Amino acid sequence: MTPGLWRALANLAGFQLGWLACVLGGSLVGGIVAGGVIAAHLRWQARPGEWRWLAGFAGLGLVIDGGLAMAGGFRFPPATFLIGPLPAWTGPLPLWLWLLWPLFATLLHHSLAWLWRHPWLAAAGGATSGPLSYYAGAELAGVTLAPWLLATEALCWAMLCLWLCHRLGRPGGLARAG
Repeated sequence: MTPGLWRALANLAGFQLGWLACVLGGSLVGGIVAGGVIAAHLRWQARPGEWRWLAGFAGLGLVIDGGLAMAGGFRFPPATFLIGPLPAWTGPLPLWLWLLWPLFATLLHHSLAWLWRHPWLAAAGGATSGPLSYYAGAELAGVTLAPWLLATEALCWAMLCLWLCHRLGRPGGLARAG
């Protein structure tokens, strides 16, 4: 295998490890593991300035999932918030759900870089894999989803992936996006 393939697989494995830790381990375990994955990504794999993408997606997660949570899209079990009261800026989101956004951003310039040149494939992937991830995570974490949430997430993720194609998929887009 080429070094580039090993790096892409390590990128995917780090994301998957962080996702599982967040969903199965909750905010404490998820915070520790996701924090470690993000720190390792920034240290060994990230391109210069890539931290801005991770920070931007963290903010985007607060807006999108925070808004959907305030609209009643998620019902979290009481154990979700066991690490104590959350800071006001996280809104009604548990830390573990919020951390999934910067974890996803670790994939943008690496494992998913090829996808941004294919807008319809990216939109279809976002519209299907986004809601599937929420559904699987909810089942594993005991979160109840409102009947309308998965359709809303499908629309949000399809539009987000189309925007990523516009921003990162044009010639030189990944080079300038760092």
